Order: sequence, then C-alpha cells, then structure tokens
Amino acid sequence: MTTLVFGHSGQLATELRKQGDVVALNHEQADLSDPSHCVDIIKEINPGVVINAAAYTGVDAAEHDEELATLVNGHAPTEMAEISAALNIPFLHISTDYVFDGAPGAPWKPDDTTQPLGAYGRSKLLGELGVRKAGGQYAILRTSWVFSAHGNNFVKTMLRLSQTNNTLKVVADQIGGPTPAGDIAAALLTISSAMTAGNNCSGTYHYAGSPVTNWADFAREIFAQSRKNIDVIDISANQYPTPAKRPENSVMDCSKLLRDFGIEQPDWKTGLARVLKDLENV
Repeated sequence: MTTLVFGHSGQLATELRKQGDVVALNHEQADLSDPSHCVDIIKEINPGVVINAAAYTGVDAAEHDEELATLVNGHAPTEMAEISAALNIPFLHISTDYVFDGAPGAPWKPDDTTQPLGAYGRSKLLGELGVRKAGGQYAILRTSWVFSAHGNNFVKTMLRLSQTNNTLKVVADQIGGPTPAGDIAAALLTISSAMTAGNNCSGTYHYAGSPVTNWADFAREIFAQSRKNIDVIDISANQYPTPAKRPENSVMDCSKLLRDFGIEQPDWKTGLARVLKDLENV
C-alpha cells in the first residue's frame, strides 16, 4: 500500500519520511497553489492513503496574502479530499488551534464552535469544511505549537536567540500544548493503518502535547534541558504585538482521538529531549 504525502521538507513531512514508508512530494512536484495538479497526482498514483502535511504556515504573512493562503489551505485540500473520496481513499489532513478564537475557558473540543481570529485561521477552516463535505473517510487532525529539529519553530528560535542574549522576554498569557512533530507523524501513521485495516471512524480530532504550559515556561524548559543559563521574563501578548492575533487559549481536548484510535497525548518534555538530542547531531 502506498501512502502519499503532500509535503516533503516541512516539520511534519520530514518526520513522516523518517518514520514511514511513504511517497513524499516536494513543492516542485506538487504545488498546492495549483489544486488541479494535486488532484491529477492522486489519480495517477491511486495510493492507499493520502496525508496532506503541506500548508501555507505563515500566520502573520497570511494577513497580507490571504488569497494565496486560502488557495493552499482551503481550496487545495478540498479538491484533494474530493478526489480521494471518489477513489475511496482515506484522506488525512492537518489543521490547527487557530480555527478557534482562543477565548479563556475549558479545553477546546472538536465540535466546539469555530471562530478564527485572522486570515490563517480562516484559510485552515475553509479547508476543514471542504474535507468534511467531500464525503469520504477522513481524519482532520488539529494540533498546536508544533516543534522539531527541522524548519522554523519556537524551540529553534529560543536556542538561536540564546546565543546572543542572556535575558529574553517571552509571552506568558497564552496557554497550550507544545506538540513534537515526530509524535504527530506517528499518530497519522497509526490512524492511516487503522483506516486501511477496517477502522471506519472518520471525523475531526485534536492532538496536542501535555501538560499545558505557556510560552515563557516552555522557553524555561528548553533552556533547562539544554543547560543554558537564560533569564526568561514574562510579558503579556500586548507587549509583543504581531500582525496576526494569537489565541489566548490553545488547550485542546484530545479524548476523541484516544477513544477512536487509542492514541494518547504525547509528553512534550520527553519530545523536547529527543529534539534537543537531534539538534546536537546536526
């Protein structure tokens, strides 16, 4: 069985290539700004499973380039899901906590009301709606605060800044669950194997690391594990303005994924230790 992955060098696609026997397509091979070409690829390969691990991920850039973000994050996965449904191929798609408004309160459940704060969230929500309407077997996996030894992410940013700063100001009033990309890849491969083996579950799921933390405490753990003496100063999100507003509450209820596929939340501190070890070997 062929597992076709859209994406190649991003955090998640890199981990999928490391962990699974997959056909992973880079941007030149499959440009999501051309959805019809992605459809043709699925028709030609006719894989056992399709995993969309590619996306327009520039949260701030999307505020000025919403048309492209909408094409890549909204229209492309919709058309990919439609052809997958027509060919009876399970379709797995990565989404985000940014589809919610981040209001304080309980952890977000998959069926909670969505209300994106910005262009990136709107584009991802459009993709979700299209995948659901396609009518095939699917899993939309919403995740948050993804990190790995690859690409751009908070862990690598903190380590880079620590090379030239002894003190760093980090936002402390946004909470969530950091999620290792390697664990997301493993979850996707577990879901795809279950689906091809006859598990008929389909729907929207949440997958994020545990325990809940904030960005400042996440940074402290990064420096503690990497044995760096960096003073982290808590600040509010208002003191660190960005073009796109970030959710205040990104905590997600992951119980549905455990119920349907037996997948437990990953311990992000353990995942962080693995990532730091990988970075030492780079």
